[in-house]
Amino acid sequence: MCFISDLSRSQEYLSFRSSIPLRKIIVDNNTSKVWKIYDSGPKSVKTPLICLPPVSGTADVFYKQVLSLHAKGIRVIAAEHPVYWTTAEWCEGFRKLLDYLGLNKVHIFGTSLGGFLAQKFAESTFSCPRVASLVLCNAFADTSIFSYTDSSSIFWMLPCLVLKKMVMGNLSTNNHDPAINEAVDFMVERLESLSQQDLASRLTVNCASSYVEPQKFSDCPVTVMDVFDEYALAQPVREEMYKLYPDAKLAHLKSGGNFPYLSRGDEVNLHLQIHLRNFKGSPLSPFDE
Repeated sequence: MCFISDLSRSQEYLSFRSSIPLRKIIVDNNTSKVWKIYDSGPKSVKTPLICLPPVSGTADVFYKQVLSLHAKGIRVIAAEHPVYWTTAEWCEGFRKLLDYLGLNKVHIFGTSLGGFLAQKFAESTFSCPRVASLVLCNAFADTSIFSYTDSSSIFWMLPCLVLKKMVMGNLSTNNHDPAINEAVDFMVERLESLSQQDLASRLTVNCASSYVEPQKFSDCPVTVMDVFDEYALAQPVREEMYKLYPDAKLAHLKSGGNFPYLSRGDEVNLHLQIHLRNFKGSPLSPFDE
């Protein structure tokens, strides 16, 4: 019998799944490449918040953000990308998705790998900016922090079980905080749903040698969101992000683990609202006005 996490059984999650349809969108010539999105809020808003998940995540990991911010009149899109093997390929696919949705600029909430890709997209489109602002949660800017850089070129041929163990190694469940443990269980459940190609491609992008050049999009407003308890990325990674974005606003959470958007949903949503409120009444507003 398949394990079903407490969060998957919660009324909040069930309400999300019953009220927000999952859309599948093909933007590449290869019809097997399918973006999965939950698009909530007024479609008249043309500068929404797009949420990008970590390696182990699917689009529905942001259900707390979608429901809460939607209720505040903010258009939120939770997005899950298809199999892309390089950051350049991902950036091109994401640009096509925005074009398909008729979105010239977007705010991005990126977590871990999602945060790295958000920065790379801002960098790749600097000559014709497509990113209105960034909120980077437990994110990194240089893949050399991972110990798999040299071996990332063989991930495509590794069995799914081996790839899952690589990801699971960073997910601690020895926590006394029930909300953090529930978040980990939910993410493990999502990890189990990913195919070998999904996981291999995500880990390849996550670990292949690459770094962000933030000077190329220095005009882009940034909020760096961090938790101060134990999570997968080390303290030097956090400090490097502060150095790269000296003008960034800081959103600190005392605790929350690797997935604060699940374990500390209310706090994360409040920080997102504070960040987005700066754009209210402007052409870049994500609010229904």
